[in-house]
Amino acid sequence: MCINVKLFKKCFLPMLLLAASVSSFSSEKDLYDFLWLDPDKSVYVLQNKVFKKADSFYINGGYLMGITGEFQSTKGLKGSAGYYFNEEWAFEVGYNKYSTSNNEAFQSIQSINQSIPFIRRMKSQISALAIYSPFYGKINTFNKIIYFDWNFGLGLTKLATESNALTVSNVSTADTYNEESYTGTILKTGLRVHVTPSFHLDVDYQRAMYKAPGPSVPGQSAADEWRSNSDVILSIGMSF
Repeated sequence: MCINVKLFKKCFLPMLLLAASVSSFSSEKDLYDFLWLDPDKSVYVLQNKVFKKADSFYINGGYLMGITGEFQSTKGLKGSAGYYFNEEWAFEVGYNKYSTSNNEAFQSIQSINQSIPFIRRMKSQISALAIYSPFYGKINTFNKIIYFDWNFGLGLTKLATESNALTVSNVSTADTYNEESYTGTILKTGLRVHVTPSFHLDVDYQRAMYKAPGPSVPGQSAADEWRSNSDVILSIGMSF
């Protein structure tokens, strides 16, 4: 097979030299450096923190909805206050006031089976928590940039409740509710949306866990078991 030397020198030789020069100056390390520098620098710039929390107080007030009671409709009000020592850690205290009523499931059991279920109602709750806020970011919605923080909390809580545990198992006794008090732990997670440097909106989920007895059988005492109460809370707050 004959090779046109002139054509080779004119067309193919420059292409081979170019390929050799590219391969000599390119390596896997260069590609890695490019992929590492560009996304990380872009993300860092995009996530600059605008709303600072360090060395600031906040107060919140809002509406809560209980999502635990099987036979109760629970709602209420929540107030809380806290202080951020730095951008991630804060201490918070809160107070919940509950209002409960029998729901449709309770009324169905009472009308169909002529029986009353075991009920433990929440009356109030006091809590103290350590708050950790490791995540922050922003989102562009309808050409409006919204800044938010995602936080987690852990602490202690004191619950005031009432239940029919002493009478529900005795058909010969009228159903009555007795006041109770329990101490337990509380977990929460929440999303804080910053409206302005002074005002914010919070959406929280909190779960209190405590030990309490179930219904008492005549002649026997009920053993304590781990129980829980969960709330979803929407609140508005102010930072200063």
